[in-house]
Amino acid sequence: MKVMRHLLAACICASVFIAGASSGADAPTAPVKEAPTDLVLKGDAKCTACHDEADSPTLLSIGKTRHGTHADGRTPSCISCHGESNAHADHKGSNKPPKPERTFDKNTKTPVAQRNDACLSCHQKDSKRHNWPGSVHETNGVACTSCHQVHTGQDKVRDKRTQPEVCFSCHKEQRTEVNKPSHHPIVEGKVSCSDCHNAHGSMGPKLLVKNSINATCYTCHAEKRGPFVHNHAPVTENCANCHNPHGTVANSLLKVRPPFLCQQCHDTVSHIGNVPGVAGSVTVANPASNNLNNSVGNTQGRACLNCHTEIHGSNSSANASKALRFWR
Repeated sequence: MKVMRHLLAACICASVFIAGASSGADAPTAPVKEAPTDLVLKGDAKCTACHDEADSPTLLSIGKTRHGTHADGRTPSCISCHGESNAHADHKGSNKPPKPERTFDKNTKTPVAQRNDACLSCHQKDSKRHNWPGSVHETNGVACTSCHQVHTGQDKVRDKRTQPEVCFSCHKEQRTEVNKPSHHPIVEGKVSCSDCHNAHGSMGPKLLVKNSINATCYTCHAEKRGPFVHNHAPVTENCANCHNPHGTVANSLLKVRPPFLCQQCHDTVSHIGNVPGVAGSVTVANPASNNLNNSVGNTQGRACLNCHTEIHGSNSSANASKALRFWR
């Protein structure tokens, strides 16, 4: 009987052992955590582990821009702009993490020079940005991100239709001028600020794309370039002597309507034949009669252009005479 008890106990122990071994084999093992993969940029897994499509604004939209082009070897990474930022990436806990090494938001404490260096490390090679150092925008502390948006598929300053509103956020006077009756079709979306200006710096005045005001105007208004046999000196010198390119209340972007614009240089007394000042009997001894404000003297329709139509310059042989200068 005693032997039977020992055999029964041995069997029970063996059963328990086998059952335990079997249950151990069937028990699920802890899943192996996969290494995070890049979502948009090369090496961005360090950032996109937290910054996903739920971010607002959506940071992953950078994949819709040229900065997110995988086939381009120049494509930057998150670290290229924001720095290693290990303290930010490795932060654990519920409290707010520290900022990345470089930030570009409105409340950033990163100096402008450091923010711009992140962009210029790649974009300085572009010939359009060679004149950035020392330019008006650079010396006034304008950051690249003051105008450009990186984490968005639609950078407003790169779209001809939306670019002016970015420029006008600082250039208030020009905003007023382009809304005057006579203006370049900027608000209509046909002309953009960058057609005339290079915001990244230039060798010309006012950040113009060419080295002079006239050369910039001639890129569109080639018929005014000349050279003419008979040149109008103010035109040759500077188109802005007569025109305000952003907009005015006078026709053709003129600063003042004729004849008052012309009279800023041309005195009516010196007009050959005293035609503009006709007021009864006109004599050299009585120059007071040569006054365009005289109601009788307004016989020229208050416009020098009634006769002088080719004021930008002419090749007509008739213009050899001063009396017929810049006529048809």
